[in-house]
Amino acid sequence: MTYKEKFIKFMSESGVLTFGDFTLKSGRKAPYFINAGKYMTGAQIAELGGFYADCIKENGIEGDVLFGPAYKGLPLAVSAVSAMYGKYGQNLYYCFDRKEVKDHGEGGMFVGRQPENNDRIIIIEDVMTSGKALREVLPKLRGAADVKITGMVITVDRMEKGLNSDLSAVQEVYRDFGIKVYSIVTIKDIIDAMEKGVIEGKEYLPAMYEYRKQYGVE
Repeated sequence: MTYKEKFIKFMSESGVLTFGDFTLKSGRKAPYFINAGKYMTGAQIAELGGFYADCIKENGIEGDVLFGPAYKGLPLAVSAVSAMYGKYGQNLYYCFDRKEVKDHGEGGMFVGRQPENNDRIIIIEDVMTSGKALREVLPKLRGAADVKITGMVITVDRMEKGLNSDLSAVQEVYRDFGIKVYSIVTIKDIIDAMEKGVIEGKEYLPAMYEYRKQYGVE
């Protein structure tokens, strides 16, 4: 299996990727759901970090710092930076932001690497729905130093148009900020894996096709 197929199988076995009838925050009825909160063991987080590292290496994303937006991005960035060293021998920094500026001790907005001029930063997130997390952290990072955001890595690109746009959240981020978003897998990869029998759920394929037809973007 490719690393993408292994990741899809990993998501399914972890209970992160499920099929059925789900009402999303957007109000849309979807035949699948991704719940990254189901990653809850050391083994799962370690394996997840390896997939982030594989995606970074496969796409040749250059960076000095892996940044995880608070709070969900924190363990993701730590697991990914550890995997970059363990799998590929690259000793990168990690960083995450606080929701509120610390006003005692060493103070500050960031934990881990403090952003410095010319730092190349890769942002690590789970699933991008609207790009809200990125829009919140960009002013913090760019206000701290003259950094370069070289990319953002997420687990799954839903390839789904927004509520008020025919563009996906990934496409909107590139349009608005010039930041390329890379995903470990896309919804098309998941459908391909279902068709090949990599994971169970072929009975949901008609609903997946219909959902893609109604809301999907390329």
